[in-house]
Amino acid sequence: MDIAPPFWTTIPLDAMNDEQWESLCDGCGKCCLIRLEDEDTGDIYLTDVACKLFDGATCRCMDYPNRKAKVPDCVKVTPEAARELSWLPKTCAYRLLAEGKPLFDWHPLISGDPETVKTAGMSVCDQTISELKVKVRNLPRRIRAWPGEA
Repeated sequence: MDIAPPFWTTIPLDAMNDEQWESLCDGCGKCCLIRLEDEDTGDIYLTDVACKLFDGATCRCMDYPNRKAKVPDCVKVTPEAARELSWLPKTCAYRLLAEGKPLFDWHPLISGDPETVKTAGMSVCDQTISELKVKVRNLPRRIRAWPGEA
């Protein structure tokens, strides 16, 4: 009996249906972190400060369907965005596939277990603070080096 190859290895990002597309998200939460850009170098720095809609315990958006209305600068990750947004996490499945790279072994689609992103240390789960609790001037003090992003 032939086993079909995983859909993400045969279907281009642009041709995936919504269920396939959404299943690519590993739930790490890194895309919901506030980033700072060095004006001189263009370097992007991640903080441990998350969007006001981010649930730090589940690593999910608390209002995913309505996030754009509540957070106007929230970026919807599309196939085009996956190819163009340099600030997407280096471990992000959307970015990896857009760059022609394989998913990591800890990705839930590979491991079959949504907890492997946490056990591999790639999740920000329970390690963030809401942007509602941090003053903008204090953001530089919240810069953090996250695993997989160096």
